[in-house]
Amino acid sequence: MAILLHNEKLKVKILEQGGELVSVMRCDDNIEFIWTGDSNYWGRHAPILFPIVGKVKNNQYRIGEKSYQLGQHGFARDRIFEVIEKEDSKVILSLKWDETSLEIYPYKFKLKIIYELKDASLKISYSVENLDDQTIYFSIGAHPGFNCPLLPGEVMEDYYFEFDRDETCPVLPINDGGYMLHDKIPFLKSENKILLSPELFKRDALIFEDLNSKKISLKSNKNDHKITMDFEGFPLLGLWSKPTGAPFVCIEPWFGHCDYEDFIGDFSDKSGIIALDTGKNFDCAYSIDFS
Repeated sequence: MAILLHNEKLKVKILEQGGELVSVMRCDDNIEFIWTGDSNYWGRHAPILFPIVGKVKNNQYRIGEKSYQLGQHGFARDRIFEVIEKEDSKVILSLKWDETSLEIYPYKFKLKIIYELKDASLKISYSVENLDDQTIYFSIGAHPGFNCPLLPGEVMEDYYFEFDRDETCPVLPINDGGYMLHDKIPFLKSENKILLSPELFKRDALIFEDLNSKKISLKSNKNDHKITMDFEGFPLLGLWSKPTGAPFVCIEPWFGHCDYEDFIGDFSDKSGIIALDTGKNFDCAYSIDFS
């Protein structure tokens, strides 16, 4: 079922399936910003990544002496969320543990997602509550895809990413199996722009850690439309598209990442994992301005 939000500037559509954002259109020109989900390229729009980001080794992880199976990016993106509050410009969705989730993720939790329109921006907030009698461990992240190019007659090469500050930073490389490598690759050097092309993603996502920037924009050399994401507080940022010329790009703020290629430890020792005590909440949020 589709959930519709609106204000004077934006029209937004969200699905209860996965709590997934599937459409953002400006009211004045009806330009669609969110990736269409064409399965010929990538069949999703903006999935929620929980309780892992990326892959665990061989889709398997260990807690104590017991192993569990869990696919890439976790299971939240495939579950039905409950609508617990709805207004014209705001909705709160909830996903809670059940007996099925305990079979693949043995912790009791509640995950809330809040979508809220403010002028020409959409704020997306995550809240994880520990309902268990033990510390729970998880990662969480966003994976929104954006149409690129936005307008007919354009190509991806007409677009670029722009950080709000100059950056000198490497990328965290991923091997062919989808696991992190330890040796970082130099990338940006006192610059804030990344020119887009399919070739840019030939080694999978560009993953940045501890950037100085708090915002990143997707801009075009051919038009004045842009989106700007404020990802302040997120320790990692992924930029991704298919290296085959798919007409979309993803901007992904994360808490956590895929396993390192040589990781064999307990889930609680996984790099980037969040530990949340009984009765506590973990909260984070990002926003996207559609100017």
